[in-house]
Formats: sequence, C-alpha cells, structure tokens
Amino acid sequence: MTEYGNVLYSWTGWLAQILLAFAGFAGILRLAAVRRSRWRISRRGWHLKEVPFWFLKLWGAAEEGIALQQRRVLLTGCGLRLDPGLYLACRRMFISLFTLVAALTWAMLTAGICSLKAWNVVLICAVLAAGAYFDNGWLTALRRYRTDRIRRELAAVSSQLLYYTGSRLHLHGKLMRCLPLTRLIRGEMELLLNEWYHDPDRALQRFKERLGTDESYGFTESLRSLRLNESEEVYDLLRAMVRDYKAKIELARDGRKETASYVLFVLAGIPILYTFQIFLYPWVQEAAKLFEALNP
Repeated sequence: MTEYGNVLYSWTGWLAQILLAFAGFAGILRLAAVRRSRWRISRRGWHLKEVPFWFLKLWGAAEEGIALQQRRVLLTGCGLRLDPGLYLACRRMFISLFTLVAALTWAMLTAGICSLKAWNVVLICAVLAAGAYFDNGWLTALRRYRTDRIRRELAAVSSQLLYYTGSRLHLHGKLMRCLPLTRLIRGEMELLLNEWYHDPDRALQRFKERLGTDESYGFTESLRSLRLNESEEVYDLLRAMVRDYKAKIELARDGRKETASYVLFVLAGIPILYTFQIFLYPWVQEAAKLFEALNP
C-alpha cells in the first residue's frame, strides 16, 4: 500500500470514529433534554414533531406511495413507533452511503491503494446495504413473530373475560384483573385502562392502532360490544374468537415445527458432506486417474 493510501485509510477511520462519537453525544443530549412529562408520552411512540421536508424530498419520501404505505403497515405491525417517511428516507440514505463506501473501497483495493485488510470494510458495508435494502423481509418476520405473541396474550385475556361471564364487575375491572396475563401488550393495556374513563371509544381505538395486528381489531370490537351490552351473543362471539386464536396458534406451531425439521435436515447433511469430502473424494480421484491410465 502506498503512502497516500495509508494516509487516506487512516483519515477514513478517524472520520468514522468522529461521526460515531458525535452521533452518540447528540443522542445523549437529546435524551437529557426530554422532559419527564414528554418521556411518559413517548411510551406511545417516538415521533419527530418537525421532520425536515427537504430531507424527505431529497430521498423521495415526501409523497405518499406504495413503499411508504408498506413501511407504515410493517412498522405498525412490528410495534415500532417511527415516522414511516423518516424511516424510508433514512433507509435509502444508508443504502446509498454503504454502497458508495463499498464501491470506493473496492476501487482503491483494485488500484492497489489500500491493503487487503480493507476487504473487511467492503464486506461489512455490503452486508449493511443488503440488510437495509431487503428490510421488507426481516420486518415481515418480526411482525409475524410479534403477531404470534400478541395472539397468545389476546387468547389468554379473552379466556379470562369468558371466566367472568355473568359477573357484575365492570369491564374496566375485568380488564384490570386480566392485566397480569399480559407481557408484550402490558404497556398498551395499561394505557387503555388509564384512558378508559376519559373516553372509552377513543381509548379502544388507540389500543387497536398501537397493536396494529388483525387480531387486535376483532378483540377491540368485542370489547366495545361488551362495554355497550354484555349479552350472551357477544360472549358467543368471544368464544368463537378464542377458538380461532387457538387454531391459528396451533397452525403457527406446526409451521415452526416444519421449519425446524428442514433446518435439522440441512444440518444433518453437513457431516455427510464433510465425510464425502474427507474420506470418499480422494478415492474418487484415484479411481478417475486409474480409468484415465487404462484408457489412454
């Protein structure tokens, strides 16, 4: 590596460290400047009050589109309270940045300016760019995992509500007693119970929006029906919903078992492949040489 390459490589490393330190320091100042009242509100989700329009316009996230709608649905389903426009703009910015760094480093390597250690930079930037580009896949997987967990907890809460059939206890009190059965949605349930006496319909609507899954819509409508009229028809609907939850839980469990069986099958084939490579492949080569010698 030339002297110019050494200087450029060292300056690139120092610049990356300075940017990381500045980002961490800015994050600490941001958290320190948030008041306690605003921190409580932020449990519902972190949003920027004023997203720079020029930043969204620069990366094509200012106008409504298919990509923006998909990210909004995926982020809501994953429980990530992020602005979809800001997320989409940052995603495109990171893809461009990592791709540019990887391309420049690769060009420096082919020109002999950098040493072979710089291949790590190319590999890391390529992996990060690919992860940002294919974010739809891992966001969908995260949403599916969160949906399965929410479905389990909603089934437990619904079963507990069925246990209180015929009780004179208010629906708010029933939900309070169902709170220990929740874990992932406990924060959303606490917000629902806190907002209940202010405006129950609005509280249920916000609860449904915070969860962002298909099961939460049916569960919220069942709670709204129970609040208005605790009739036997509503409880029959709740029983049918619990049966549907359990059927989906069993279907998801069977799918995970099938996926695990495929993974185990692939892992079991790795020792067989190494056995062939280590023990059998040399004999195959010797047999090929023998046949070549017999048939000149």
